[in-house]
Amino acid sequence: MPSYAIIGASRGIGLEFLKQLSADPKNTVFGIARNPAGSPKLASINAANVHLLKADLTDRKSLDSAAAEVSKVTGGSLDVLINNAALLSSGKEQQSLGAFGPDEQELLAEGFREAFNVNVIGVVNSINAFLPLLKKGSLKKVITLSTGIADLDFTLKSEFALSPAYCASKAALNMVIAKYAVEYKSDGIAFLAISPGVVITSEAPPTPEDLEVFKKLMVSFRKDYPDWKGPITPEESITAMRKVIDGFTIEESGQFLSHWGNKRWL
Repeated sequence: MPSYAIIGASRGIGLEFLKQLSADPKNTVFGIARNPAGSPKLASINAANVHLLKADLTDRKSLDSAAAEVSKVTGGSLDVLINNAALLSSGKEQQSLGAFGPDEQELLAEGFREAFNVNVIGVVNSINAFLPLLKKGSLKKVITLSTGIADLDFTLKSEFALSPAYCASKAALNMVIAKYAVEYKSDGIAFLAISPGVVITSEAPPTPEDLEVFKKLMVSFRKDYPDWKGPITPEESITAMRKVIDGFTIEESGQFLSHWGNKRWL
């Protein structure tokens, strides 16, 4: 029975991963979120092969506790860890670096600190907490959600200057995944950073600031992908990513790929 632990399963991409993976009764699926009970959609899932656990990427002890609970169910192993949780910049922090005035430098710095604390250090916490279980697993895969806008070439081609803290933290995350791939190749653990594409995940109406950023995003992205039709649904994204994840091998460990399994980000 393959086992999957999804960090950040309360909504959007993480929730869809949980739904699709748990549809196969042979899978044992752990949905891990900061507040599982506070997510009605997550809490409403009532399946024998689904286990909901509480943990926060910024709290290593809570991740260790979640790993211990997983171990109790699986007998000490885990096949696949999916790191989905992330911090996406909002409001002023979505603007370009040059948009911050002299009196906004602390706001700029705090945005970078928060993004790196969750998107980089948080993922390191998650991987380290579950490594002992992964070493004893059968599939031995660590899947971490990144983003195409963390790709240097794509950024230059699309001329996308917004969300610098988020993009920089995800670019650093890609390097972290490569470092893990090198360190644990001899253990047979395969690491993958994967972009889900541009996915509709918001459950609330967009703010005027969000709409402004999205309009700029559409213009930038169509410079490199003129036929891009816009965002896809979580179901479409996860269906595509699962094909990549299922076919991913230790020989490809450390790569940064799109939901298409290549460097086509949209």
